[in-house]
Amino acid sequence: MKLDRDAIANAAQRLNGRIVDTPVLPLHGEALGLPHRLTLKLENLQHSGSFKARGAMNALLCAEVASEGVVAASGGNHGAAVAWAAERLQYPANIFVPSVISSRKLEKLKSYDAQVHVTGREYQDALSAARQFTESRNCVELHAYDQAEVVSGAGTIALEIDAQVPDATTVIVACGGGGLAGGLATWWGTSKRLIAVETEGTQTWAKARAAGEPVDIEVSGLAADSLGARRIGGLGWNALVSARAESVVVSDQETAAAQVVLATEFGVPSEPAAATGFAGLLSGKIALSADEHGVLVICGANSD
Repeated sequence: MKLDRDAIANAAQRLNGRIVDTPVLPLHGEALGLPHRLTLKLENLQHSGSFKARGAMNALLCAEVASEGVVAASGGNHGAAVAWAAERLQYPANIFVPSVISSRKLEKLKSYDAQVHVTGREYQDALSAARQFTESRNCVELHAYDQAEVVSGAGTIALEIDAQVPDATTVIVACGGGGLAGGLATWWGTSKRLIAVETEGTQTWAKARAAGEPVDIEVSGLAADSLGARRIGGLGWNALVSARAESVVVSDQETAAAQVVLATEFGVPSEPAAATGFAGLLSGKIALSADEHGVLVICGANSD
């Protein structure tokens, strides 16, 4: 499948009635020094607790699933989403996750009817184990962020934002392997200001931007279980470059503080990855002008 606007539009039709059209929440955060026009897109309310359900379900609906079902490697959210989608479609699933996975994500993953394999320290280790597992089996692998069907499923969030926040000018989104950010970039191109935010220990986009091409990074820190790709995927890289997406990097401390504010001031639970964009706003690393309407994607809430 080619990753383009048509693929995303087709994914939206395919997913109709199978995923949650998640709500938005306009914030009035003047007391916190936030822009007057900032809206949250609440993908934390999606099936399996994150946006990943969109890509997992779309990919399975597109696939010819073999007798031994589906295999996926994940830091946690993609695995839970694949397990959820496979359960809904009655396919067996084997999910490989690293030891860095949060207890909340592991608990959610085990709540679905899948075989869970905990192996290695980071996502790349789990991916290697998953691919070794598939070599002698009749199954389909779903990549967490560098597969067109997965990225186009994630990109369906953009269509909902267009309908819910028609005057949005700027979109702020976390970036790990680049699947979600790449899906949004594919849909909007340069028509919106797109800001991809990472933590200091997960900056695949920032490092690739500096190098002019995807490069390996050392993964660490608070968001390692969700943004912990070792390098940005090719699909995400190409889309973000074409969209001239911006890069912002925040610290773990800024991210944790943003999680607290989202929960206590606005009643929005978020995992570290989902709070990175808010951390960028609170820290002043992201500035929105008076004529901008920002949309911040709260991509998941599977946090301890």
